[in-house]
Amino acid sequence: MERDVAWKNYDEAALDELEALAADYIDFISENKTERECATAAIAAAEDAGYDSLADLIAAGTPVGPGAKVWACAQGKAVILVHVGAAPLSEGMNILGAHIDSPRLDIKQNPLYEANDFALLDTHYYGGIKNYQWTALPLSLHGVVATTDGTVVEVNIGDDAGDPVFCVTDLLPHLGAQQMDKKGSKVVEGEDLDLLVGNRPLVSTGGTVGGAGNAQSLKQSCSLGQSTGLSGSCGTRLMSTTGSSNSKEVEGDKTPKDPVKAHVLALLADKYGITEEDFLSAELEVVPAGRARDLGFDRSMVIGYGQDDRVCAYTSLAAQLALGDDVPARTAVCVLVDKEEIGSVGASGMASMFFENTIAEIMALSGEDSPIALRRALTRSRMLSSDVSAGFDPAYASVFEAKNSAYLGRGLVFNKYTGARGKSGSNDASAEYVAQVRRIMDDAHVSFQTAELGRVDAGGGGTIAYIPAKYGMDVIDSGVPVLSMHSPWEVTSKADIYEARRGYEAFLRA
Repeated sequence: MERDVAWKNYDEAALDELEALAADYIDFISENKTERECATAAIAAAEDAGYDSLADLIAAGTPVGPGAKVWACAQGKAVILVHVGAAPLSEGMNILGAHIDSPRLDIKQNPLYEANDFALLDTHYYGGIKNYQWTALPLSLHGVVATTDGTVVEVNIGDDAGDPVFCVTDLLPHLGAQQMDKKGSKVVEGEDLDLLVGNRPLVSTGGTVGGAGNAQSLKQSCSLGQSTGLSGSCGTRLMSTTGSSNSKEVEGDKTPKDPVKAHVLALLADKYGITEEDFLSAELEVVPAGRARDLGFDRSMVIGYGQDDRVCAYTSLAAQLALGDDVPARTAVCVLVDKEEIGSVGASGMASMFFENTIAEIMALSGEDSPIALRRALTRSRMLSSDVSAGFDPAYASVFEAKNSAYLGRGLVFNKYTGARGKSGSNDASAEYVAQVRRIMDDAHVSFQTAELGRVDAGGGGTIAYIPAKYGMDVIDSGVPVLSMHSPWEVTSKADIYEARRGYEAFLRA
């Protein structure tokens, strides 16, 4: 049952839509490289589409009825959009769920040190990565620093054209004979993924250290915008404090101990008003620098960071907002969560009570305020767990089973089950639900395919699907096939992005 290539189905109008969607998608993943940035962008788009804050509705006691559009946020890193349908919520919802975190390097709490005239930041990798892929790449730094006076400072260095970038160094092949004999998992150890951030010392100049030339370096080389940031609740901005002096007074003419580290701290104090102690309450993520791009002579693909799983998050968000002011038959929900790459844990992960609590609050505002109504709503719901699939790669054909693999350009992928070995950790969708989803896609003329994650016993993986399935709702994994998954730069097909967007909207309207 080989599926046809989706590209064959497009007329000029469809191709124009596809390219417009791909261009917007490239902007989205280029400008939003962390879960906080994705959450902020999703809320801004939702508010432009007429969504109201659930917190504001609760505070005002505003009733919610068919056609109401509501957003909620957790920890600044997870978002739920709810478009209330004509039927009572207790009859169930159509839900799209994706995650907005991606593999990366996180800066440790006590990170900054100097070694042999270099300033470096210690990191701890997040999610499943191949360590050696993160060396000798231009890297950027995104995140927030929270200070003890309640200020939250937003940091974004490395993705504007005038910004400096950072890197993890690599060993030259001339001296790498022993390194090349190591297993792939040991070629670069996790503790060796330290970020190179400086080489210029802060020098003594007759009673002061540094002077304007040193302290202005970051200003001259970074177009970083205002030193403002997001607070813990999405959408609230707080003014930060910044240093007012370009030099630091010292006793005598002594150059400080660790002068390169001191120079970095002086720059951070001048630009952001933060000290070394403030790293203790920072969330700083190291991600590949640069924009996503068209790939191929034919521009048929996209190469960019974080497409697992922002390609599904973006298409889910776009499908939700495409409902416009229509009142869907059943309530339509888009869930964008954090922490999937490390087990969906924490207050912003799918395993938290965030989803259930949000639905309970909306049901209370809609007059369906009872525990049994909530349980019925969750049990009667249907969900597409929107996560990427491993695209068949002819360079590594031995780990795939060709008949049951996802192929770039053949449309939206459905995985009846994921897991490892004997489907361990998988939600295995029922035959009846798979048939229902097939009918929805066929009626909407959506190109789709089915797949597993590689050959039996070749490996495996999981998604958030098993978590909402605990309520008894029907859930199936669906998403976009990806090449080079979990690499700093991943590859998708524009046709699959387009079909995912179409398929997700068809599901929400069903």
